Amino acid sequence: MKQIYSLFFLFLFTAGFAQAPAGYYTNATGTGYTLKTQLYNIIKDHTVQNYAGLYVTYETSDIDNYFENDGSVLDMYSENPSGTDPYIYTIATTQRCGNYTNEGDCYNREHIIPQSVFNEQSPMVSDAHFITPTDGKVNGIRSNYPHSVVATATQTTLNGSKLGESTTVGYTGPVFEPIDEFKGDIARMYFYFATRYENTVAGYNYPMFNNSTGKVFTTAFLNQLLAWHNQDPVSAREIARNNAIYARQNNRNPYIDNPSYVAAVWTTQPADTEAPTAATNLAVTTTTSNAITLTWTAATDNIAVTGYDLYVDNTLKSTHTGLTATVSGLLASTSYNFYLIARDDERNSSVASAIVTGTTTATPTSGSGATELFFSEYVEGSGFNKALEIANFTGAVVNLTGYSIRKQSNGAGAWSAGLNLTGTLNSGAVFVLVDPQMATTCYPVANANLSSAQEAYNGNDPMGLFKNGVLIDIIGKFDGGSTNFAADVTLRRKSSITGPNTTFDKTAEWDSYPNNTCDGIGSHSLATLSNVDFDTNEFNIYPNPSNGNVKINFENSNEKYSVQVFSVLGQKVFEKEYTNSSSATVNNLQKGVYLVKITNDNKSVTKKLIVN
Repeated sequence: MKQIYSLFFLFLFTAGFAQAPAGYYTNATGTGYTLKTQLYNIIKDHTVQNYAGLYVTYETSDIDNYFENDGSVLDMYSENPSGTDPYIYTIATTQRCGNYTNEGDCYNREHIIPQSVFNEQSPMVSDAHFITPTDGKVNGIRSNYPHSVVATATQTTLNGSKLGESTTVGYTGPVFEPIDEFKGDIARMYFYFATRYENTVAGYNYPMFNNSTGKVFTTAFLNQLLAWHNQDPVSAREIARNNAIYARQNNRNPYIDNPSYVAAVWTTQPADTEAPTAATNLAVTTTTSNAITLTWTAATDNIAVTGYDLYVDNTLKSTHTGLTATVSGLLASTSYNFYLIARDDERNSSVASAIVTGTTTATPTSGSGATELFFSEYVEGSGFNKALEIANFTGAVVNLTGYSIRKQSNGAGAWSAGLNLTGTLNSGAVFVLVDPQMATTCYPVANANLSSAQEAYNGNDPMGLFKNGVLIDIIGKFDGGSTNFAADVTLRRKSSITGPNTTFDKTAEWDSYPNNTCDGIGSHSLATLSNVDFDTNEFNIYPNPSNGNVKINFENSNEKYSVQVFSVLGQKVFEKEYTNSSSATVNNLQKGVYLVKITNDNKSVTKKLIVN
């Protein structure tokens, strides 16, 4: 229960704002993101404690001297400011988790910014300024979900914190809402993180972040944090916590010492309406049968360029922060047009760069043709029958160091820390990972077992293949919600797909098989789209360019022909066989560029089709 402070305590509270060392913020003279960078330079390079050392810090930083004033652990997720706490914890080691079933069983360490966001890396993983002691059960309920306002609660904790549907514009997943007493505390922890880790935060993928160095947050989440900061001002408890952590880490949360810094950084930044210049010198540097690598010279901006959107034949393919990109999953012996649009922190976009054309090489011999590993099979069967298969068709042995498998639970929150792969994978071979309790009748011997963080995946848990921390392939839709996308089914990558894709397209890229189908695990093969001894005059496509409806005429109506149509990303959109027919009709193609493959016996040819 909240206590009435004495005049002496109120004096200490007021004086608390001045407890930063003299001159600590002398160099914080700017406004906007310039001020944030100045604060970063002040608070960076703190003394790093180990992860276990957080409990030592909590002995002075998170003791309840403000509500019950009983010396118990002050947990924002269980504290009841206006009544009796539902349970209390002492700082003793015997009450630390372990296993738990209910609220009140034990307490552990809650990363306000989930540690999966930064892959459990130091120094973030043990930075007490945004890691607090909290009830283990509630920590699990919050999981990796963003903090924001709940529309309809699906779970409510004993102190009134809620998990439920988001009210945040642009985000439809679950969010966790703390009680009003601690909303400002949590907001200022986010502002601290955005400042202390300004040098790396742009690379962290999280629904609240916009992958920028300056603003850091999406507009909707930033507005929510600003509202919480204003409605719940800095408290005596926060000041004391800041001082205690400073004694351990030798850095401070500037937004507790000087709450006005929040507005100075995030609300006085002048509106940026100036677009970047276009990237220049876009060039093709490497081509293979299914991939093209490009480089370019950086665009410029009045503040900073934060990314480049890469378009392939007028379709957005990917976004990059560097000055090079490899586009995979292309078709052999095919020309593609590329251009870039640069963008800045406020999503101002440049004009398009000059267009460059690249042509893939002919299909290589069997066992190669891809430039990157990709998921080739997914088993989501009954019980423990869970398996993932990764294929290598690059034409070379691949060292698996740097590759990892990660899961997003229930289609919401951040990626898990992941299972790092080891060893090597020969070209034409596959790497199989299974649940360690998978039935041997389904698959007897695997290359690796899925870790505890991954093995319990279900049909609504997106699975990602990462390389050096960057997503390269996915099964399921990230932030797609809890609806099943592949339950009680085996998915096998179509043989026409020769590379990874960070957008999951179940219909175009995968074949589905019944529950517990395991006979395909352990091998995978690719189809080819090469021209083999086929007279291209034997058929023609009309009209080309087309409005989406085309007719394919065959010269010899007595032959058997197979017609396949692929998008520029290798996705099959049409397939049909014709016998004793002089023509084929394909209708309702969407705007874009396609490859039409005609097969007759063991001969085939591919032609480009443009739909305007």
